[in-house]
Order: sequence, then C-alpha cells, then structure tokens
Amino acid sequence: MKDGAYILAYDLGTTAVKTCLYYIHSSIELIASAGKSYPITVLQNGGAEQNAEDWWDAMCVTTKQIIAQSGISAEAVAGLSFCTQMQGLVLVDENGTPLRPAMNYMDQRAVKELKEGLSSGLTVDGCNVLKLAKSLVITKAVAASVKDTVWKYKWVEKNEPELFSKVRYWLDVKEYLIHRSCGEFVMTADSAFSTMLYDIRKGHECFSRSMCNMLGVQYEHLPPLIKSTDCAGTLTDVSAGELGLRPGTPVFGGGGDASLIGVGAGAVELHDTHIYCGTSGWVSTVVDKPMVDVSAKIAAVVGANPGFYNYFAELETAGKCLEWVKDHLALDEIDIYLEKKHVSDSQEAIYKSLYDYMMFVVAQIPAGSNGVIFTPWLHGNRCPFEDSQARGMFINIGLDTGKTQLIRSVLEGVCYHMRWMLESQEKKTKTSKTIRFVGGGALSAVTCQILSDVLNREIETVENPQNVGAVGAAVTAAVGLGLIEGFGQAAKLVTANCTYLPQSAHRALYDTGFEIYKNLYKDNRRNFAARSAIINCL
Repeated sequence: MKDGAYILAYDLGTTAVKTCLYYIHSSIELIASAGKSYPITVLQNGGAEQNAEDWWDAMCVTTKQIIAQSGISAEAVAGLSFCTQMQGLVLVDENGTPLRPAMNYMDQRAVKELKEGLSSGLTVDGCNVLKLAKSLVITKAVAASVKDTVWKYKWVEKNEPELFSKVRYWLDVKEYLIHRSCGEFVMTADSAFSTMLYDIRKGHECFSRSMCNMLGVQYEHLPPLIKSTDCAGTLTDVSAGELGLRPGTPVFGGGGDASLIGVGAGAVELHDTHIYCGTSGWVSTVVDKPMVDVSAKIAAVVGANPGFYNYFAELETAGKCLEWVKDHLALDEIDIYLEKKHVSDSQEAIYKSLYDYMMFVVAQIPAGSNGVIFTPWLHGNRCPFEDSQARGMFINIGLDTGKTQLIRSVLEGVCYHMRWMLESQEKKTKTSKTIRFVGGGALSAVTCQILSDVLNREIETVENPQNVGAVGAAVTAAVGLGLIEGFGQAAKLVTANCTYLPQSAHRALYDTGFEIYKNLYKDNRRNFAARSAIINCL
C-alpha cells in the first residue's frame, strides 16, 4: 500500500446524504462525517420524485461542515467519490441541466409503458417470450418491473413529449452529480447495467443498440461508459467553489449502493453474503458469473469489482417501515405520555432518541410478538414476487395486542422477508454461513439478534454500519489513486466488531411464523388488486 491520503466519500441515499472524510492507509479511518436530509415527493399516480439540485445542495453543505470540523485543509483531499441510490432517472439537456424532477427508484407510474413494451403476445411470467429471451442473452436481466428505469424513460416520452424532445442524456443519480462536479457526461458500468440496456457478454460490455431498438430507447441519450475506479474528471472552478474544495481535485466514478455497500461491508469474496437495511433493504451475494431468476425477480448485477457480480434481491421498504411505525404508532404514544408526565420523571428521558426507546421497548416483548405478523410491503414489492399493488398488513391482532407488539412485529416482518429472499437466492447459488449486516438497521442490537434468530445464521456487524456506502465509495477512489491494490483488500480493511448467534429456543417459533408469512401474499393478492381499483375510483 502506498502512503495514505484523505478521501471524501458521498453516500446519497433515498432521503439524505452522509458525507464522510476518510484517511486510508493500513486501515480506513473515519476523520469526520456530516449528514443532511432532502425531501422526496410521492404522487397519487404512483410517482416518486426528487429535485436533483437538493442532492447537490446537501453535498455542498456537508462538505463545508466536514472541512471545518476536521481541521483538514481542502488542498489535502486527494479525491472524491460517490455511492448513491440507483435506478433514478435524471433527464438533462446539453448543458447538464435537469429538464424535470428526477424520477426516484420507487416511481411506479409507468404501468402502461411496461405492459406495452414487454407484456404483449405469448408471455412467460408476464414477459413476451422473444423479448425475454433476447434480454436474457444480452443483458442477463429483464426489465420486468414497473420501477425499472427504462419504463420511466418511456413514460416521460409518452406523457411529456415536448420536454422529452430536449433530452440530451439519460443519467442516474451518481452520474448527475459527477457532471455537476467535473462537467463530464459519463456512466459507470453498474449504473449502465441497471438501465437493462447493457450488453454484459464478455468482450461486449457496452450499451446494446439491439436492446435500445427493441425497447424504443434513443441510443444517443446514453453517455460514455467508465469504470468505478476511473477518474471521471476534476472539480471545476465553479463546483470547487460551491463545495469549498480545491479546483482540480480528482472525481472518481464510484458506484451505486447495490455495488458498493457490499464493498464497504467487507463482503467482497466469492459467495460472501451481506444484508442491508436502510430506507430500502436487500440480500446480496457475490458471484463470479451473470445469473438471473426471472420467477423470483433476482439478478446478478454488475459490481464495482471487475469480474464479480452481486446476486441481488431487493425489498422496497425496510427501514422505511420502522420510520412509518415511529411516526404513526410510537410517536403518538410517546407524545401522549409526555403530556401527562414531566420528561425528567419519565424513563424515556434517558434514551438519546425515540428509536433507542423503541428498541428498548421491543426488547421487552417476547419473540413472535404474541402471534402478530407484519408484511413490509408499504410501497409494493419486488422480490421474490413483483407487485406494485401489494401493501403492508398486520394479522393476528387480538384484545391483548398493544402497540409494542405491533412495533416488534414490524422488525420481525422485515427479517422474515430477508429470509425469504435469502432462501430464494440459495436456489441458484451458495450463500455464506456468516452474514454481514449493515445499514442503519444494524445499529440496533435488538434487530441484529432478531435477524440472526429468524435466519438461523450467524450475523456480523461492522463499525459505523450506517456509513458502509461511503466506505465503499472511498475504496473506489483509493483503488483509482493506487493507494490499495484492489477491492479484495476491503475484506482486510473492514473487519467485524460484533457477532450475533441464533438462539435455538426461538427456532421453531420463527420457522412457523415464516411459513405463515410466505402465505400472506398468495392469500391476499386479489385483495391488493381490489384495493388498488377502489383507490383509482376515488
């Protein structure tokens, strides 16, 4: 390893940025961090949008905070990189100016576009047989979800034709921020793969004109490709001034969260499995070849590490479910309680946040939540079934059920779904006996133990698990700068700090609960569709 250096890493999630300054040498040392939230607008028609300028503003604010906090000069920063949410659609003009609000990965308004584009004629699992076969051969994936970016692109083309005529490039979140930083239009291979237009075949590795023609995408809207570890350019005078950094600072390609969170978790070797719980959640296993399970909606996505892929199963709302519980169950109860009693006299005053208090309360509730089961499909679901109409449910509520049982059941429901996705992955590949658990959800020892019990697996966490995306971004820059030899070194730099073992006493209980959980979608699929029909009539 060469001499150490300071690297700025930006982890832009669904609702906030975490900006981290690392010193990378024989270890990855967090020097300073700052965060800033930004809004997301959920529309009645299924749309989910964000203002791209909000992402940049959050970067500028947090960068200046970090430079001030750390005492490190802006000139000492050797480079910067990104880890961002994926499958966003940022349509820009020739100057890189967004033509409309960015369409978030949760956007599901393109139902007609999906049906018209992929569901006509003879179908298998809702996909046209010929188009399905072609997609699998070229991309090793299928744009079978209404939330896939290509259908957002087609929605804009159909519904906003005047605006669409001004489009120069189709960018993802990270790609927009790269352009904002250095003025270059590029896209990393992992982002390109998520468009479902990327030719993954060895020796090809480029956007496929054939796929563009089949799905009706203008090839010239797609930017040039680079690697995650490539230097995309350097900070312009304007962007450097807004960020408070040195003009000419190298800007590296970075990657999407699906690519880099595993790197930041230290899960980089073949068959390493990690589970992420942030706003969304997933189970991801490192594989060495492309693979896809069309029926379970799982695909091996291109990773930042050349030659390796992440076999990726996603849950749309994971930590978001806990946020919903906080806002609509726990917060109501705490507010009422505090109105009747001085905070200094109450137990929750000793906990630094409402989440800590919730975890304290949940820990007092027996495993199984007194039979209550929750389904975490608050904004539809992707894997192992695709249904934008699916919604969350509580079942088995009785006269003796209180809010605390409901809160614990939400954690258990998310963990049940992780088990479902893990078992779906094992139909195609080997997964690791010990699983790295990262994201904000991994900050809670209660959640970690529930996950271990539900999966019946050993669970490991790392230091600052909420920052692993930023760690992954820092690693890409470190490889690009030649500070470390390759991604394999991340496993040595990122080590476990806590281990959770499954409790055998809970095995039968959670096995039974899991079987009930899996039946809930099948038993209520028609009810979800009926609910959607009612909403559309309002």
